[in-house]
Amino acid sequence: MTKIASSLKTGIPSDTTDAADEGSEPDFKPLSAEEAQAWRQNNPQASPWRVLLLQVGVGGVLALLTGLVGGQWHLAASAAWGSVAVVIPAVVFVRALSRQMRRTQPGSALVGLFVWELVKIILTVALLLVAPKVISDLSWFALVAGFVVTMKVYWLAMALGWMQRKSKPTIF
Repeated sequence: MTKIASSLKTGIPSDTTDAADEGSEPDFKPLSAEEAQAWRQNNPQASPWRVLLLQVGVGGVLALLTGLVGGQWHLAASAAWGSVAVVIPAVVFVRALSRQMRRTQPGSALVGLFVWELVKIILTVALLLVAPKVISDLSWFALVAGFVVTMKVYWLAMALGWMQRKSKPTIF
């Protein structure tokens, strides 16, 4: 709806739009059981387990290539531990999150999301702190490289379309 009003100082008419009329939404229409089923079939849920498997694969390939190309297996172990510091907390988080999604109270599920994200961060830091005790000849550079490359797999999964609802992967 457009209202014509004049400015207080000039007295010249100006067109202004009523903000309340622009924000009006169409009425909510609930879906029937058949429509809901059809919507679910057209919009499958994205699986975080596929992304985790891709992370494991990329971390394993990185560690193997580091060992084969460099010939120094302590570098490969360091890169593998960097990948482990990403994958293990992510597995714990995804498992806990899949259990949280079954809750009917949204507030409880949201609190659980924050709690499990905190657990994931603490577990990641703990794995990085114990790295020198687990790997005798630790290379921090290789560990960080394995960590970063494994973390960036989320970008690869997004590029492949694995993190979208209409997931049609181009690989696998």
